[in-house]
Amino acid sequence: MPFGARETLEAHEVLTEKKNMIEQLSFYASQCQSQELRGMLERQLQFMLAGYNQLVGYTHNYSAAQAGPAQYEAPGLSPQNIQYGLRHPASQQVQMGNGSQAFSDEQIASYALSCHKNGARNQMQAALECADPNVRQMILDGAVSCANQAYELFALLNSQGVYQIPTMHDHTAKTYLHLYQPVPQQPMQPQQPMQQQ
Repeated sequence: MPFGARETLEAHEVLTEKKNMIEQLSFYASQCQSQELRGMLERQLQFMLAGYNQLVGYTHNYSAAQAGPAQYEAPGLSPQNIQYGLRHPASQQVQMGNGSQAFSDEQIASYALSCHKNGARNQMQAALECADPNVRQMILDGAVSCANQAYELFALLNSQGVYQIPTMHDHTAKTYLHLYQPVPQQPMQPQQPMQQQ
């Protein structure tokens, strides 16, 4: 059964973005000096390739909905693993090169993080427009996987003191967030059918 117009366009956009991300991350992985970062990008690439091939396969044969890769696992972090606060953050300047300069590992991780954040956002929006349950699930899995891959890169950058998290006074944060109070749980009352007039 052919897809609807909207999901055809969304699948096209998602596949284009996935193709671009695979090419970008492949290039970034080849430029890494850090074995840890290279290994992370190579794991992410293998996962992205499997997701890309799964969606391409389904768009070529509508009856070939096969189980694809599970969602990419986010790193197991607890709040104690995250470094909060600013510790002499480096000034940010745009790096204009002549094309012969290699990217630093920090730049590579930051660029890959941006790719995954955009991939998560764009695929989530695309999934909301899909009627075919298989296409919807594949794209939704891709969105969650991108979010988890972004979080993995964030955790690496945060542990190195590169991705710093600004904070506010604890009293200010609590005052601001404690404006919201829990709603008591009440049993749901059956709704009366609407009367036709």
